[in-house]
Amino acid sequence: MWEEFKKFAIKGNVVDLAIGVIIGGAFGKIVSSLVNDIIMPVIGLLMGGIDFSKLEFRFRNAIIKYGAFIQSIVDFFIIAFSIFIFIQLIGKLKHEKQKNDEEREINRQEELLTEIRDLLKQKF
Repeated sequence: MWEEFKKFAIKGNVVDLAIGVIIGGAFGKIVSSLVNDIIMPVIGLLMGGIDFSKLEFRFRNAIIKYGAFIQSIVDFFIIAFSIFIFIQLIGKLKHEKQKNDEEREINRQEELLTEIRDLLKQKF
């Protein structure tokens, strides 16, 4: 059982997933800082000096912090857009690599066919 677990844990997919989670967590902190410290203050300034982090609604003894919710929504959209752009970039790079690999394969086939043709010409 231990050997099977080691094989599973060492597989590329598990290691890639772990790296992705760690980088994603760090990226989330960067985006949260971007939203909280740069974007939301500018939006608040454009809207007449509103501090979104302080926006709240009191209902009896409950405090509903809808400003923090708005910031979380902005966080989500920035992260989602960044991931979308990153995936698009990776897709383009993969497509270009596949295209280059196919061209190399075709070129190799043409080269072999040319050699065969030349050999046939020499015999006849």
